[in-house]
Amino acid sequence: MLELKNIKMYGGIGALLLLVGGLIPYIGPFINIIGLIMVLVAVKSLSDLVGDEEIFKNYLYSFILTLIAMVSFIAILIIGFGAVGGFAWLTSLDTTNITDFSSFWAQFGGIIITFAIGLLIAWVFGTIGSWFLKKSYTRITRYTKVSYFETAGKLYFYGMILTIVLVGLLFLIIAKILEILAFFSLPDMLPSTTPDPQQNIRRCVNCGRVIPVDAHVCPYCAKIFEEDNL
Repeated sequence: MLELKNIKMYGGIGALLLLVGGLIPYIGPFINIIGLIMVLVAVKSLSDLVGDEEIFKNYLYSFILTLIAMVSFIAILIIGFGAVGGFAWLTSLDTTNITDFSSFWAQFGGIIITFAIGLLIAWVFGTIGSWFLKKSYTRITRYTKVSYFETAGKLYFYGMILTIVLVGLLFLIIAKILEILAFFSLPDMLPSTTPDPQQNIRRCVNCGRVIPVDAHVCPYCAKIFEEDNL
């Protein structure tokens, strides 16, 4: 498990790589994969550090649903491309004479419908995935007091909903920038808190790790607690 200062570095750099990877030709996908792995490691470590497995579970659900959205979109496009004739259809475009809407639709209608269906399915899975991401980042804000996480999660969710009218793309870009700021804004130590009666957990006021509620000594940093700190 990473320390909080390392989580800050892994998450921040990983989120940054995810933002710029799509802008770099040829090696962009590899940069995105590296960035995604770094963010996954950061979120998992943060989830373990605060003792809340729902943080990583929700992030993982978001990742899986987003992956399903992308794979579904590509698969539907491939199926649709084959249904309209595949490479033979591409070859026929050289000799096609499009003079009105009827001839245009006869040539491109099938691929347009396929593309629209693929986008719709990807949008549904992506929107559900962004809802889980919002839940994950809201929980991170609860523990770290870094509000950028919660704001980024909300923008991801609303952005995915609004991508159907394109304006959501702007929301997603802003969300990605806020995600980078969120990780780099993590403190080197978790804010001191009192026991949470709903989750029955407590954190050390010195190192920030989750410890037994009735502990008198931190098992990680050996901090001795006075009676008024219990």
